[in-house]
Amino acid sequence: MNYYTADTHFFHKSLIHDRIFSNRDFLCVEEMNEQIMDAWNEVVCDQDTVYHLGDIALVDGKTKAYEKVDQLLKSLNGQIVFVKGNHDSRAMFKYLEKHNATLQNARKKYLFNDVGLILKFDKKQFFLTHYPLIVGNKGNRINLHGHIHRSTVNLSTCLNVGIDSPEADYLMGERSFGQPFSETEILKMIKAKRDDFGKR
Repeated sequence: MNYYTADTHFFHKSLIHDRIFSNRDFLCVEEMNEQIMDAWNEVVCDQDTVYHLGDIALVDGKTKAYEKVDQLLKSLNGQIVFVKGNHDSRAMFKYLEKHNATLQNARKKYLFNDVGLILKFDKKQFFLTHYPLIVGNKGNRINLHGHIHRSTVNLSTCLNVGIDSPEADYLMGERSFGQPFSETEILKMIKAKRDDFGKR
């Protein structure tokens, strides 16, 4: 199964008490990291793929810091396909690629995309980017993005899949903070957002 997430911001100290820009209130970064890791592994298994749409972690540009990020990411289930976010350095991507692991079926643990990628499912075309992207109002084009944390784009064709996304409220249920969205959840959110906009 495929999952989607963004804006984990592992190790980002200034976000741990941020209830406005993000939706976080933790004692320390270790507690935040652990919550996100547990929520991820609660739903993702090793055969799954998670599309991470940017802002993986915020660390200084030193090898030891990249090593910590790599160790954390390797503790997460599944293959991770990265789209580069504004807080993701090329140096970190190069480090992760150099220390990539091989999963079952000879799949690489990490795959990398600088700008974005396009997927097709449910007869729709999904543009996966870090920044919101205006894809027009054709019914079969949807942009899955992160970057804006507790904000939303005022278009039914854009869906914020970041872990702080207020659009998770469209699912009308309890979710663990940090849990990636499944394709089933993505389709429910798209329909609910369209229905919501149809009433305006």
